Amino acid sequence: MAGDGGAPRNAPAAAGETVDLESVTFGYRDDSVVRDVTFAAPAGGFVGIIGPNGSGKSTLLKLIGGVVAPWRGRVRVGGDDVRRLSRVELGCRVAVVPQETDMPFPYSVLEMVLLGRTPHRRGFVFDQATDLRIALAALERTGTGYLVDRPVTELSGGERQRVVLARALAQEPRVLLLDEPSAFLDIRHEVEMYDLLRTLQRDGLTVISVLHDLNLAALYCEHIILLADGAVHCQGEPSEVMTYSNLSEVYETEVYVAMNDITNTLNILPLDARNRHRLSKDARKPESGNET
Repeated sequence: MAGDGGAPRNAPAAAGETVDLESVTFGYRDDSVVRDVTFAAPAGGFVGIIGPNGSGKSTLLKLIGGVVAPWRGRVRVGGDDVRRLSRVELGCRVAVVPQETDMPFPYSVLEMVLLGRTPHRRGFVFDQATDLRIALAALERTGTGYLVDRPVTELSGGERQRVVLARALAQEPRVLLLDEPSAFLDIRHEVEMYDLLRTLQRDGLTVISVLHDLNLAALYCEHIILLADGAVHCQGEPSEVMTYSNLSEVYETEVYVAMNDITNTLNILPLDARNRHRLSKDARKPESGNET
């Protein structure tokens, strides 16, 4: 990937928009999955959404992307209620990189990325020179230009995820939503993806990402939303949210939280059963001054 280097010539431009949720509640059938969620992402911000499985992280992205509509509350992109935007309007402003993408047909990688141009097409006009230029720039920026003629059905999981990111960039979105985008990537491509996302964000794009890797969240995100049981447990800067108290309470396990001397960001490590047991025993020991 291009990483933190300069953008390739003719790369998709970014012009971020605000995203705000106001008292949003939503669920499936009779069960609420998201409850009274309020937060605001500034234009050009980098927001991370963290929390245990089932806490509502992916559902929040679906609400922002207009896939589902809130039972109560309001979701706005650039000040506009998402429910009042057409699919084409929303597709020109918001792009999504899902956790998994089903690719049953052997499209070429270029054909797959050109699908990202769909919201910008008018009628049945396909693959104009501008579309091709933007698609190729997106492939180059995600380090997948060498795959341009490869069938998507032959890609590895990591290659497929980077191609999906290229398709999202080809939309020229103002807001980029990502659901655990590095789930299938090795450590090198994981870091390169988030370096690229940071570069896009610094260029002006609004980035909102669901993450399971708390260290990546602390390293890259400016604002963290910690969810628990569908509600916002707390939100703020990583150092304010990702504390031992908050994480151990929400994730219901012991964690080690310390400052990394190199990155000057937090490192969070889970503790195994032996060390959890040792900590529990130490906590039960009476202080020496109180021993009888």
